[in-house]
Amino acid sequence: MTDAFSSSSEAVLHRSVTSTHSFHPSGDLLLYQTLETCRFITSNQFKKVALQFPDELLPDAVRVSAEIENETKAKTYILGDTSYGSCCVDEVAAEHVGADCIVHYGSSCLSPCRRLPLLYVFGKRPIDVHQCAASFKELYPNLQSHIIVLFDVTYSHAIDDLRTLLCDIYPNVVVSRLKTDHSCAAERIQDNCVDLQSHDDGVIFKFGRQFRIKEGQTVNDYSIFYIGQEGLTLTNFMMSWNNCVFSSFNPETSTGRVESVQINKALMKRYYAIERAKDASVVGILVGTLGVANYLTIIEQLKDTIHRAGKKSYMFAMGKINVPKLANFLEIDIYVLVACPENSLLDSSEFYRPVVTPFEMELACNKHREWTGEYVTDFRDLLPGGSSHVGFPEPNQSATEEATDVSLITGALRTCSTNSSGMRYNSESSSLVLRNQTLTVANINAAASFLAGRSWQGLEPKLGQTPVVKAVKGQRGIAIAYEEEGNEDASTPQKS
Repeated sequence: MTDAFSSSSEAVLHRSVTSTHSFHPSGDLLLYQTLETCRFITSNQFKKVALQFPDELLPDAVRVSAEIENETKAKTYILGDTSYGSCCVDEVAAEHVGADCIVHYGSSCLSPCRRLPLLYVFGKRPIDVHQCAASFKELYPNLQSHIIVLFDVTYSHAIDDLRTLLCDIYPNVVVSRLKTDHSCAAERIQDNCVDLQSHDDGVIFKFGRQFRIKEGQTVNDYSIFYIGQEGLTLTNFMMSWNNCVFSSFNPETSTGRVESVQINKALMKRYYAIERAKDASVVGILVGTLGVANYLTIIEQLKDTIHRAGKKSYMFAMGKINVPKLANFLEIDIYVLVACPENSLLDSSEFYRPVVTPFEMELACNKHREWTGEYVTDFRDLLPGGSSHVGFPEPNQSATEEATDVSLITGALRTCSTNSSGMRYNSESSSLVLRNQTLTVANINAAASFLAGRSWQGLEPKLGQTPVVKAVKGQRGIAIAYEEEGNEDASTPQKS
């Protein structure tokens, strides 16, 4: 066995299996699907396997790993302290130990990955299918209702039974299926008791769920029934399809309800953030994932879009985002987060600066993109070829385009003039200033310009006024009591 491996952004814990007890309780085998996992490893002849657990399942990680090693003779590595959300597959940590594949446990955002073979083990949370069907019938008494059934991934094992109970009674019900990376070779899905091809017209693919709607209809013509607890997954669907009526069934409490989340209020908060983005001059691009496919492509697209809008951008890779980290960069006017769909809708009410999504940043920078009610949380839809891609307008090569509007935040006029290179021109850029080599060079940089305008800039530099001297040995210890000060205090009598 090898020693523990760790890095600055994540830790991979590799343990020696010294346990002598057998791990065969039926409940744990059902939850972690050990037999299926071992079959996946042995059939592909993997030698190094990375096991990624969410925090709540880490206490069982050693026992699961021991069982897998005993059955497959492969080396297992437990991924701890993942760089970003536990719903995303941490391929970077797995590559650090040279893993041949990843087994991801627990709930997942189902974002596509491209580097390593992947197996999802969602677990099988208990659910009363008959009670779920009964709640469905209470919420939708009209048997001709058009309804789409969505679900949390941990309840996917019960969907076939639910389909059987509803298919004959509700002819217009559409039950979704999961489409994950490791099962993408199986292109056939089951919907409305009819086998379909995933490339057929009318097949909708959203956040790892796949279903087909009737010809001539859209998702807005359906009601949505969601199976699972209130959380990021449900919120993500409700924000994306904000014109649909949502209902849900909570398997833990066996109760159904009509969702009454004020989506309109949430959309207004997001629209306020878009207005802040329009006013911003300096944008920080936050790298919120290293595993979701095409994340580098959307970062480059954001850089280009921000530059064309005449704004300055900086990129930040800081792992898990929190308030103290972002508060260190006061010169940033707004942040844009590149992350998986479930982690993109970050509540930034406690942050010093707002945090927006790539879709919201494009709304602020691209005048050809209009908000039609559609809300995009999957940044892959914004890329060329995506369902929501809108190209940036090509400016006239020989002229400068100007657009003036009124800021809804400050009430001031906003003038954004760009040429073909995306350079912004305003009245300040053409004004005459006293030549000062230091200040003139510094003001080209947005961060340096911000520092020059601050009332407090740290210690006075006194450039050219301080004599150059050799470095000397300074004091040692901590500020409350340096080593030299401690000796002096020891020889000084203390007053009572």
